[in-house]
Amino acid sequence: MKLLPLNRLGARSRNTSPEVIDFDILLPWVSAREENRLFVKIIHEKDQFIQEIQPMKFEMSQSVDADYGELWRAEVMIDPDSLDRHPDSHWGEDGRYVYRYQLESPRLEGPIDWIIDPFAREFGVGKLSAITQGYDRNYKHKWSRGEKDWKTPPLDELIIYELMINEFGGSIREAAERLDYLTDLGINCIEVMPVSNVANTVDWGFLPIGYFGVDERFGKRRDMQKFVDAAHQRGIAVILDVVYGHTSDLFAYHYLYERLKYDENPFMGPFAMDYFGSSTDFNRELTRDFFFTVNHHWLEVYHVDGFRYDCVPNYWDGPEGRGYAALVYETYEMVRSKRGSHDHWNRFFDGGTINLIQCAEQLEGPREVLHQSYSNSTWQNETLDAAKNVASGDYGWLTALGFRLGLLGYPSEVEANGETIKKTALQYMENHDHPRLVCNFGTLPPGIDSSLKLLKERNRELCGTIGSDLLPLKDGDRSLWYKVQPYIIGIFAAKGIPLIWQGQEFGENYFIPEKGMGRVVLFRPVRWDYFYDPIGKRMVSLLRRLIKMRRQPHFQGGGHHFYNDPQRYQSRGVLLFSREDQDSYSLVALNFTDEDKMVEFQFPFSGDYLEELHRRDDLKDIEGGEWTLLSVPSNYGRVWTVRI
Repeated sequence: MKLLPLNRLGARSRNTSPEVIDFDILLPWVSAREENRLFVKIIHEKDQFIQEIQPMKFEMSQSVDADYGELWRAEVMIDPDSLDRHPDSHWGEDGRYVYRYQLESPRLEGPIDWIIDPFAREFGVGKLSAITQGYDRNYKHKWSRGEKDWKTPPLDELIIYELMINEFGGSIREAAERLDYLTDLGINCIEVMPVSNVANTVDWGFLPIGYFGVDERFGKRRDMQKFVDAAHQRGIAVILDVVYGHTSDLFAYHYLYERLKYDENPFMGPFAMDYFGSSTDFNRELTRDFFFTVNHHWLEVYHVDGFRYDCVPNYWDGPEGRGYAALVYETYEMVRSKRGSHDHWNRFFDGGTINLIQCAEQLEGPREVLHQSYSNSTWQNETLDAAKNVASGDYGWLTALGFRLGLLGYPSEVEANGETIKKTALQYMENHDHPRLVCNFGTLPPGIDSSLKLLKERNRELCGTIGSDLLPLKDGDRSLWYKVQPYIIGIFAAKGIPLIWQGQEFGENYFIPEKGMGRVVLFRPVRWDYFYDPIGKRMVSLLRRLIKMRRQPHFQGGGHHFYNDPQRYQSRGVLLFSREDQDSYSLVALNFTDEDKMVEFQFPFSGDYLEELHRRDDLKDIEGGEWTLLSVPSNYGRVWTVRI
């Protein structure tokens, strides 16, 4: 794969006086020889909703790029003295200009309007691309001095907090104001749901129409750079959820070629699983290079620490294919080529290790994607699925849960091309795709509390337009919050990377449908008032203790042993496993029932065992190999640690 020449694609300002903006777009097979005419239509952001002020329209010329085909370009002078300028317009002033492309083609009766620039770095409202005149002079972010010293944390040390910008904080700027809260909580990595441009105002972001910038609904380029910078200064890595296996049907390489009714598409087409209609076709050179360039752009311009790759089955064609495996390998190699840099790229290098985070959402084969690609981590729903079955009252699933907390069958490292790459999987009980865990214990109908009524009112119009799957809105029964505790203790003591979904730490209890548009286009703002109530205080307190416990080396990278004794433990609703390295041993005992349990256990080491969660119920003078009676409280757990 190779990098597309972004310095010659999209909209770029020359910072001259008067300003000149260059527009270039690759449109393979769309040729001027066939009487096609392409125009760029541009207007100052402040004028876009004024009826009398129409966009300025400039015709583009066509040449041929040796690698990709037809290239269209135009030079637009943003001259305040232009004779075509409306006298009341802001044309020629600094600020953002929004634009789109329009094609006149003999293949169709009318023009094809609203062609979005696939190489745009900024976006306007909805479907508009944008460029900021005077950005380098007035708006460009200056990275803090500490940025050159920032190091992406090693894989074993990660504690991830998943969030969606507008649900978590309203905007990027407001989300940045809560970074001190996340620092105090103790996490060291944020996984941000897609910030790429989409058509809807309320949307998860998994149908992108623009990849090289931040959606207008979240903020601007500088806001995102400042967010990453501020996170790094607080010891927090930032990874992006990216969507490369499919696009919105408004994406330029989907929309335009569909309208032209071409038999083939230079970017889209059948590939791998095709779960969401037309997929990105990684058999096409333009597609492969496009997404490789997107990765480079976010690493270079925004200094992100890695990626969570959405829906990997849509572009997984095997370990030696042209799709996912090739992309993560080329991205890894590109980062490796930066070794020895004295700039921000140095963040990935710690001795012989490259700490670029590449996390696959490969739910169909999470073990295989670690063995067969340069991914170093993966989402996996096996732990979550086992937990949901236990929560339903089926303790027969405790055995499966025990093995999955230990990541049975997952590699901890893989040899590839003479390198040893560390590998692991994420552990979670909640994420954006699923109802909150407390929903498994009971839900409340609409109207039970005022916050739910308010949410229903806010979404009433939306519910009426996109289907009954949005109604009735419901919440998990938050009064049953205590039943969640043993599961949370489990994932923080388990092997793998623990992940918290926004608000989970203080008992957020939204329900999410298993299918339908109600999953994606319903706004679920984090209810920060939960932080202050008795339930929220107790849950936050527990999470902070668990995060502190997690920082011990034997929980980060030590061995895991599941004590699989169904008669003594699982049949009684209790699960025991241990974490161990050469210095420490911890026994984790979890009780998933409504009754306190007394169980026997033979500790392998003699000594005084300190209880990690409350510093009470310590076990003194334990003799290794002898049976010890343990008390495990209901819907809770105990973690006993000895130094060896």
